[in-house]
Amino acid sequence: MDIEDFMTIISKMHLEDPRYLPEAYIFVQEALVFTSKLLNKPSSKGPERHVTVNELLEGIRCYTIEQFGPMAPRVLNSWGIKTTEDFGEIVFNLVHNRIMGCTEKDKREDFTNGYDFHDAFVKPFLSEKTGGFPVLENTDNQQEDK
Repeated sequence: MDIEDFMTIISKMHLEDPRYLPEAYIFVQEALVFTSKLLNKPSSKGPERHVTVNELLEGIRCYTIEQFGPMAPRVLNSWGIKTTEDFGEIVFNLVHNRIMGCTEKDKREDFTNGYDFHDAFVKPFLSEKTGGFPVLENTDNQQEDK
C-alpha cells in the first residue's frame, strides 16, 4: 500500500471514529513496526509474524517513551489516547480497514487494563532527588540567567 492510499484510509477512519486523530493511527502503525523489529519478527506474512497484545502494548510503551520522553502523556492525550483500551480501539479500526492483521484469538478486550499511563509514561521520568518532579536535563540550547 502506498502512502497516499494509507493516508486516505486513515482520514476515512478518523471521520468514522473521530475520537482519535490521524496521528494516533499513524503512530500505532509505526509502533507495530518498531515492536516487530524489536522482537525480530519476520517481514513475511504468516503466524510467526504475529505480535501478541502484550508484546504490542510493551512495544507501544517503549516507542512512545523513545519518541516523546516526558511529553508522552500530553501527546497521547492530544490524539485522544488516554488508556490502553484506546490502543485496542485504534488497532481494531486498523484491522477493520485491513492495515493490520489479527488472529481469531485477538479481541479488543485484550487491551483492557494493559498498564496505567501514569506508571508507564510519567514515573520513568520522576526522580526521588527532585521530590517527585520530572528531571529536566540541562542542554546547551538553554540560556543561563544573567
